[in-house]
Amino acid sequence: MKDKITYSEAKLIFDKYLKTEYLRFHSRESEVIMRKLANKLGENEEFWGITGLLHDLDIDVINGDYSKHGYKTVEILSDEGFNVPKMFFAIISHTEGIEGNDAKRETKLDYCLAAAENLTGLISAYVLMRPDKKIAGTKAKSITKKFKSKSFAASVNREFINDITKVTDLQRNEFFQLAIDAMSEIADEINM
Repeated sequence: MKDKITYSEAKLIFDKYLKTEYLRFHSRESEVIMRKLANKLGENEEFWGITGLLHDLDIDVINGDYSKHGYKTVEILSDEGFNVPKMFFAIISHTEGIEGNDAKRETKLDYCLAAAENLTGLISAYVLMRPDKKIAGTKAKSITKKFKSKSFAASVNREFINDITKVTDLQRNEFFQLAIDAMSEIADEINM
């Protein structure tokens, strides 16, 4: 078993298991936000990025059984020959509170992954309602306004997004801008 996953290995596994376009976009968005967070926080950018890329690897194979979400990703990665405990725990704990998952976020990585991957949903929903459906020109204050509207992108876990302030010095608006900037860098790839 290998205790590290290179980006090229992660990309091969990602391409092998995750086929649904919007999930692939979401995973790439999570990756780039995690990379920006790691850079800002002095963490390992590649490791955090790979964790973001692979966090929803199992969605196309669990057939809607979310009690397996995260756990199945760890199983897939183990079957592929990897054992990366910190990454595995972050992937499992990003689904904290889902039926069948009693893992609780503990580390900065865990909290940041849960916050980043939820924020992609809020930003994507906002961009889709814009007339041009482009992220260019999106402002943190616009995301904040939608964040406060509980009915907008209702499935987004706002508590997990807010929890970024528990483990970092980032203010929520600063986090929103960091995420917008990260997603803007891959706008063409994710059709935004």
